[in-house]
Amino acid sequence: MSGNAALAQAPNEAAKALVGTWEFSNADRDKLCTITFRADANAAGMRLEFDRGCAALFPFIREVAGWTFAEGDFLRLVDASGKPVLEFSEVESGVYEAPRPGEGILFIQNAGAAGPAPRTAEQVTGEWAIIRGAGTTICTLTLSNTAAGPDFAIQVKPPCDAFVTRFGPVTWRIDRGEMVLKSARGQTWRFEESDATTWRRIPQTADPVLLVRR
Repeated sequence: MSGNAALAQAPNEAAKALVGTWEFSNADRDKLCTITFRADANAAGMRLEFDRGCAALFPFIREVAGWTFAEGDFLRLVDASGKPVLEFSEVESGVYEAPRPGEGILFIQNAGAAGPAPRTAEQVTGEWAIIRGAGTTICTLTLSNTAAGPDFAIQVKPPCDAFVTRFGPVTWRIDRGEMVLKSARGQTWRFEESDATTWRRIPQTADPVLLVRR
């Protein structure tokens, strides 16, 4: 019997703590799916399962046949021969990371550590109002899904306050969970999500600027 199979038949306490479903993602979490660690043996180590959409996001996971983990060691996703495909180290409680050429840093984390998934561009495309201060709408925008270089095009609808037209937003994108509006001069306004329909410009000031879905 191989060492991996023996470990799989009698998982240690460190391995037992991983049994269950976790989030598997890249650093920006714009590509994520789930991985489920099982405690039962297979030829490579212990059995695992990725959700159905995972292989489309991360084609290399088709090589993964099992997993191994020992106290103080790497969490390894291994191929059918037991060779590591990814080696994850624990960077904080419930969060593991591994480098992958061409992918950057990949993460396995539990739901509590991961938090809600960031919004995708498709989820925020549409009509938005820019609201300033005490709740006055000063401009309306369409965040389109029309490509404009690496970003997407913005349509500014008149009438629009000079505070916005001086900035002159022409494109937008989602960047690490933040919404970024960009002017033709390369200046940016960044917004963080407050709730499903409201984003607040950051850094915050005494005269807040909000993006509110119409």
